[in-house]
Amino acid sequence: MRPAATAATPAGGDSPARRRWSWIPVLTLMVVLGLIGTALAVVALRRTVDDRLDQALDQRAMMVAHTLTAELRRYSSSLLDLAAAVGAQAQLSAAEFHAITTAVDRRRLPGATGVALVVPATTDQVSRVQAAWRRAGSPELRLRPARGQGTEHLFVVLARGTDADRQVAGQDLTNSPAAAALGRARAAHQVAISDSYRLLQDAGRPTESQQLGFVLAAPVYATSPSADDAGRFRGWMVMALRGDDFLEDAIGRIAGDTVAVTLAESAAGAGTPIGRRLPDAAIDGSRPARTVPIAVPQGAWRATIAPTVQVTPDAALHLDLIAALVGAALTALLAALTGTVITSRNRALRRIDAATIALRDDISRREVVEQQLRRREEELVGFAGVVAHDLRSPLARITGYADFLRAEAAPRLEPEHREFLERLHGGAQRMQSLIDDLLTYATADNRTLVRTRVDLNALAAEVIRDRVTGPGEREPAIVMWPLPVVDGDPVLLRQVFDNLVGNALKYTATGQNPRLEISGARRGDGWRIELADRGIGIPAAQRATVFTPFIRADGSQNYVGTGLGLAIVHRIIERHGGEVGVEANPGGGSRFWFTLPAVAPGERSPVAARGAADA
Repeated sequence: MRPAATAATPAGGDSPARRRWSWIPVLTLMVVLGLIGTALAVVALRRTVDDRLDQALDQRAMMVAHTLTAELRRYSSSLLDLAAAVGAQAQLSAAEFHAITTAVDRRRLPGATGVALVVPATTDQVSRVQAAWRRAGSPELRLRPARGQGTEHLFVVLARGTDADRQVAGQDLTNSPAAAALGRARAAHQVAISDSYRLLQDAGRPTESQQLGFVLAAPVYATSPSADDAGRFRGWMVMALRGDDFLEDAIGRIAGDTVAVTLAESAAGAGTPIGRRLPDAAIDGSRPARTVPIAVPQGAWRATIAPTVQVTPDAALHLDLIAALVGAALTALLAALTGTVITSRNRALRRIDAATIALRDDISRREVVEQQLRRREEELVGFAGVVAHDLRSPLARITGYADFLRAEAAPRLEPEHREFLERLHGGAQRMQSLIDDLLTYATADNRTLVRTRVDLNALAAEVIRDRVTGPGEREPAIVMWPLPVVDGDPVLLRQVFDNLVGNALKYTATGQNPRLEISGARRGDGWRIELADRGIGIPAAQRATVFTPFIRADGSQNYVGTGLGLAIVHRIIERHGGEVGVEANPGGGSRFWFTLPAVAPGERSPVAARGAADA
């Protein structure tokens, strides 16, 4: 007897086993692609992190180099000023020297251990030079010639220290590395820097607290017309600095715990370290250090900047490992969900496919709109964040320091320096105005409207009162006719009046008093507000573009402005459902106008509401 035939597979479909096995390659491929995508994302993220670390280290290295160069230039300028002041004395005394060097302290010249006057003398002249400086106000001075150096000596005759370490008056610098710097300074008639060595005033310090240091030397020439030796070389002004202290005070604030800095004498190749600054954070040995040249008087040094693990705050978060774990988890979750879905019945799958097609079309359209909105929002938020934090914070410090210098240091500055200070202050104020306008323009489009009843009479009067603070060179004449009460955001509408009134008062020809007339009239379902001035006017060909950001009409280049005021007005009025424009004012000037609806957009007037109810 033959065996019974196997039940036939339903027409038009596959058996459950075949359906299950047919999806296994697809599921495997999805898992493999997910893992590959995760690996690529990890590699890209790691490369991005590496690029950020390299950029951060390059920026730190550049900042360190610029700061060290600027500090050494400032110290050299201070030393030249001291040398000029000493050379201007007809007969220099110890009291005069100490009065000249009063400003030398650790607060103004961080890292400096003191300044000294060094004079040359032969062995035969030692007793005579010692007697002369004792008469000049240093009765306890005792010159101590160095042995084995011939007949030429370099004596410290006057000194002023910034700490309580050993005093160096009477010392002979002939045997020290400073002697070479003194020779270069005299030959070149400018400041010279020495090689590193243990400073004489540190000889009494414990060995573990001693540092390598260096000196700056400036030649001193007699410049007083009443001096007997006018024009003759008198000696050198010398400033000594400790290397580690100089580095800590010069770059401690900008370096922080992000980089370690080593200062060496040679601009290229191996050189003697002058000073080191090691932060508390550990050095990142996986990244090469940066070597940058440092310009010094009559020489070239180099600074080696090594990164620490704190060079960027988020470098220790191991974002690549997190991305790998998240990607693997998402891949596993996707595989599980896919396996669950593909084991469903074909009939359900066909229904889901049909619904999915329609849903995908709708999602695609929504995603396009959502991406555009999100991109817009991210740009505005990012822009506002940059303006509010990255620009406003340092600008506030610049303005604060400029105001402090104008109030405290201006009387002691030369006229040319005061002019530079005023330019700095004016530039900071203009930059603050630009930042405020940029922030206002960026937020005017997405700021939530807080609608309420706004009395334009009171609002305009308040703006005028703030703008016209008192009598000045030009007394404005302002006429304001009755204005309506409208529905709108009082903060944004005040910005509209402030910009338009401010422009009317500012863009007035020299020698003329500003004139402004503000009026309002009913136009259809809303109000038309006009501000007519007698200013410089706007050419007819440019009236259609003055509301574009950063566009300024001809003739306004001589007035301070950012080109954003009218663009802000346009954006605010547009959000209120109105229009804005400008026309020529008969008799000269411009007539700016804008419209506001009587009710908020989307609402119905009381008359229309009653008509709908009766119907």
